[in-house]
Amino acid sequence: MTLTSIADRTHDQTFGLATPAAASPDRVRIEAAPRAVDLAAAEHAGRLFLAALGIDPDAADAPDLARTPYRFAAAYAELLNPQPFDFTTFANREGYDEMVLVRDIPVHSLCEHHLLPFSGVAHVVYLPADRVVGLSKIPRMVDHYARRPQTQERLTVQIADALAARLQPRGVGVIVEAAHSCMTLRGARAGDAITKTSAVRGTLRDDARSRAEFFALVAER
Repeated sequence: MTLTSIADRTHDQTFGLATPAAASPDRVRIEAAPRAVDLAAAEHAGRLFLAALGIDPDAADAPDLARTPYRFAAAYAELLNPQPFDFTTFANREGYDEMVLVRDIPVHSLCEHHLLPFSGVAHVVYLPADRVVGLSKIPRMVDHYARRPQTQERLTVQIADALAARLQPRGVGVIVEAAHSCMTLRGARAGDAITKTSAVRGTLRDDARSRAEFFALVAER
């Protein structure tokens, strides 16, 4: 799977031409496919939305509602705006071959069924091969795929597949734990419910001991 197959465009840029390519940091620009955003139209739709629910945004006794349609539109424009970033990797000169785990990465996304937020944490591990990744790029990858209408299952898989495609490690594991307001604030109103999803690739999928080590590392507190 390539990143373009999940509606993203990437631009490969290799720097440090005076040194061998394997020793240079590689930077791949990851950005979402461009789309038009019409905030004025979204604000108007927000005003109609409130009115259709019997709420008058221009009510004299609720002056703070006057700007609510604009704030509503701006908030969703921000939540649905994946941020571009450079995915930077480096040669694994030390031959490090143990797990690299980044735990408790904040996750904030929108359920595509109700457009209500779900929030939690992601735990990402990889087994290096020829290259290692700048650690800050893993949270950026998580946030990039979270900023769109999502399901938690798809988000988990997209993070794993993107890391596998761009880093080419021996294995990748992703766990996402999140509370869904579409389930906690409405419907079942299961206030304490947490949903956990996982995706494993490469050695972590094929080798039971590596997979068990991954889950044990995440469980440690």
